[in-house]
Parts: sequence; C-alpha cells; structure tokens
Amino acid sequence: MPENDIAVNNTTTSEPQVVALVPAFNEAERITATVTAIRSIPAVKRVVVIDDGSKDDTAQLAVDAGARVIRAYRNVGKGPALEHAAKQSEDAEIILLLDADLAESASQAALLLQPVLANEADMTIARFPKPAGKAGFGLVKKLAAFEIRRAGGDAADFQAPLSGQRAITQDCLKNIRPFVRGYGVEVALTARALRKGYRVKEVETTMSHKATGRNLRGFLHRGKQFRDVLGALVILRLKR
Repeated sequence: MPENDIAVNNTTTSEPQVVALVPAFNEAERITATVTAIRSIPAVKRVVVIDDGSKDDTAQLAVDAGARVIRAYRNVGKGPALEHAAKQSEDAEIILLLDADLAESASQAALLLQPVLANEADMTIARFPKPAGKAGFGLVKKLAAFEIRRAGGDAADFQAPLSGQRAITQDCLKNIRPFVRGYGVEVALTARALRKGYRVKEVETTMSHKATGRNLRGFLHRGKQFRDVLGALVILRLKR
C-alpha cells in the first residue's frame, strides 16, 4: 500500500501522541466532514485515512481535508487495512479508530480520549444514541455480546459490542493485534483486551453514521456481519 507524501504537523510536545486511523471505502460524501471534525480535536496529531480501494474521490478529498492517505488499489477489507496503518503508527501512544462516515459527529471522539488520557481506561468504545426504530433483529449484536460476556465483560457495561469507534493505548493495541478480517474486527478487539486484563470502558456519545435499513441491501449487510462475527469467534477459540 503506497503512502501519499503529505506533510503532517507533528510538533513535539509533552502530551501523548494521538493518531486517528480511518478506514474508508467509497466515502466521498462524508470523508471531508469526518476528517475536518477529527482534526478539530486538539489532542489528535495526525489523521490517517486508509482508502480501501475506493472507486470515487475519497482519497483526494481526504488529502484536501488534511489527512495523510494510504491507498490500497483493491478492496482488502477493514481488518487488513487497519493492520497496515497500525504498523505505520507505532510512534503514537494512543490510537483512535474511527469510521469514515461519521461526518461532523466524529468530533465526539474527544469523549473517547478523555478516560484514556486520564489513565482510567486502556480502551474506550463509543455508544451511539438509541435509534428511533429497529433496522434488523439484533442477531449479530447478540452473538457479539455473548462472546464479550465469555471474555469477562458484564452485559450492563458492554451495550455496544459492534461499535467501531474506539480509543486504545498503543500497549493494549500491540497485545491484541492482529486485526481480524471482515466485520468481526470490533468484537475480537474487545474480547482479546478483556482476556488480557486491560481496562475497557464504553462511553456515551451522540455519534451518528449511515444506517442500514430493513431492505434487501440491509439484510445482506447484516448477513455478512453475522458470518464474520461468527468467524472471528471461531478464530478466538482456536487461538486460545
């Protein structure tokens, strides 16, 4: 994955170095607002967008918004894209993982950073506001929650098992990588962190992103999620 040669302000300070990793696939509609919102967070020193084989202007718009961009010329998936970027971001003390479709609500990532910067958590996970209606039947969420309970997480404390919006210390991330493939990325991160004794905390936010509806496309998406989460659980069991 070649990396664009983009100048990034990395002035040395005594504050922890925070880098935001943003995997993106055909997110031209929202990537500018997302990058701009993340860069508005004072603690964030660098925003890295991993353009995962987009066919639109996602990469160029991210560059124009001030991000460093890593391009994959074919779609490799969220896990491999994040793994590549994480290897190039080991100078950071804290990593933010944020989706590309958050738009202006990405500024809420500042709430995820607070407990980590205060040494109250090793990983924080964003809770989104409850949707007005149901998009699916909750099967994927229940499957992910089941694995998190097996890893030691209390159901009351972990209500967003599929949330991809996270702040993680570099020490924690190095010990729970590599990222798994597909939509099982999030549940694998949480389960591994809990099993290794890291402090994991969910944080209330008002983040929002593009939601999938109760239509054919939405059900196909959730079918892939269920398959990938189940696959991640199998991998976690085998590696244990």
